[in-house]
Amino acid sequence: MSALLTVEALRKSFGGLRVSQDISLTLSPGDRVALIGPNGAGKTTFVNLVSGQLRPDGGRIRLGDEDVTDQGVEARVRRGLVRTFQISRLFQDMSVVENVLLALLQRHGRTGRLLRNAHADPVLEDEAHAILGQLGLGFVAEALVREIAYGQQRLVEIAIAVALRPKVLLLDEPAAGVSRAEAPRIVEAIDRLPSDIAVLMIEHDMDLVLRFARRVVVLASGAAIFDGSPAAVVADPRVREAYLGNYAGTAHA
Repeated sequence: MSALLTVEALRKSFGGLRVSQDISLTLSPGDRVALIGPNGAGKTTFVNLVSGQLRPDGGRIRLGDEDVTDQGVEARVRRGLVRTFQISRLFQDMSVVENVLLALLQRHGRTGRLLRNAHADPVLEDEAHAILGQLGLGFVAEALVREIAYGQQRLVEIAIAVALRPKVLLLDEPAAGVSRAEAPRIVEAIDRLPSDIAVLMIEHDMDLVLRFARRVVVLASGAAIFDGSPAAVVADPRVREAYLGNYAGTAHA
């Protein structure tokens, strides 16, 4: 199976601090990969490099067979690489469905069109409602974003990403700020995504990681120290020392 995303020996330094040290990673259709590590390990920097927010000092990034290392964020989005952010970036005074419609207008190159006219397009309306229904958000489609629960807002961000038709979806702590009771809904929503999308998720909640991931990559001090199964990660001595600590001991037991 051909890779959707290939990262080769990615490097980045800020001054004398090396925050990404020769990181390599491959994502194929259907991958569900968790990226974990201690604070300061370089997880968000890595995602910023992959998504185009930052330029690497060395290494290559390919989407399919195309080298996108020197391309910006919008070019990567057009080629199917989409990310969400740790902090919500929704339009709070617009409805849930309107937020998704904006993403659909962007995908179709019609961002100059007034949103009220998008409501007159039954094809876009139907697609927006279908995406929300897929993620269990159909019942809040007409509500203003500021009126719905924060956990639902995080799901709306995923809906917006889906509207852009990603081949690779990067989720930066999608459960950040969400209560432990609501967090499993994030994983349930991801489970409803098209099976051919590759998903890379940064997350600190190990219970959530182990529910979501079929593969785990661990960063420490800017370097990848582990790439393997969820079962193996909790038993790996390097990971236990660098990050998991008591959780690994309890889970392994």
